[in-house]
Amino acid sequence: MNIILLSNSKGKPRRLQISTRFQFAVLGVLALSISAGLTYAGFWYGNSVSAPNYITSLGTELDTQREALDLVQRETRAEIDALTRRLGQLQGHITRLDALGQKLVHMADLDSGEFNFDTVPALGGPENQDISQELEITGLDEVIASLAEQIASREHQLSVLEHLVMNRNLAAEVLPSGRPIKKGWLSSGYGMRTSPFTGKQQFHKGVDFAGREGTQVIAVAGGVVTYAGKQGAYGYMLEISHGDDYATRYAHNAELLVAEGQAVKKGQTIALMGSTGRSTGPHVHFEVLKGGRQINPAKFIQR
Repeated sequence: MNIILLSNSKGKPRRLQISTRFQFAVLGVLALSISAGLTYAGFWYGNSVSAPNYITSLGTELDTQREALDLVQRETRAEIDALTRRLGQLQGHITRLDALGQKLVHMADLDSGEFNFDTVPALGGPENQDISQELEITGLDEVIASLAEQIASREHQLSVLEHLVMNRNLAAEVLPSGRPIKKGWLSSGYGMRTSPFTGKQQFHKGVDFAGREGTQVIAVAGGVVTYAGKQGAYGYMLEISHGDDYATRYAHNAELLVAEGQAVKKGQTIALMGSTGRSTGPHVHFEVLKGGRQINPAKFIQR
């Protein structure tokens, strides 16, 4: 390749010869320059066009994640609220069980120190760290459901036990037992005896307890007064119905302290000893009736 150079001073041209290898080098440099320029132009154009789209896609992704997070938070709050309500219900059941347990301890006359429902039950023992794990929400819900079922079962069992204890205590309260006086002695038993009035053998349908005039006469069982007044040879008499066809009579009293229809408790003072009616001195004639017929009071007195 020849290059002609012109000079302004002498006007004679000069010829510059360039080798083929140099020509290729120059062409290579030009090609690389053009390629770099095109690459930069494409990169610049691509950035100027894609940047807004990329930012928009990032904003859309953030909105999606924000909505997902809000949904998780709402579901978590709903689960926590449900667990809180369930725990509140269980707490109410446990409070009822504690109250029922205390009532049974009192009714059954148990050692309150041994069965103390005001303190946490004593627990203990080593724990295996290798198998310990945290409860997840789903596992916790299952545990609470199982605990609720156990509490309901225990509550039913305690209610049945309360019913049995109450029936037992009620039976003990209304079944005649003990002596109808606080002070005195047995002066005549149940059965055949010589009448103090006629001297003949007669059947005595009760027992007599003698004592001082005005000695307290007490109910041998709880019940309702079905008769209170003067009754012929019985003098001033009380009759108390105890249920289960049992009744008791207290005769020859000087004064009656309860009236018909009144409920009385076991051991309550109901009259004062006297000698009214057919009597030879201050005493109380005591009868136990079953189904309206007098029976021997001895087994009830000895209870």
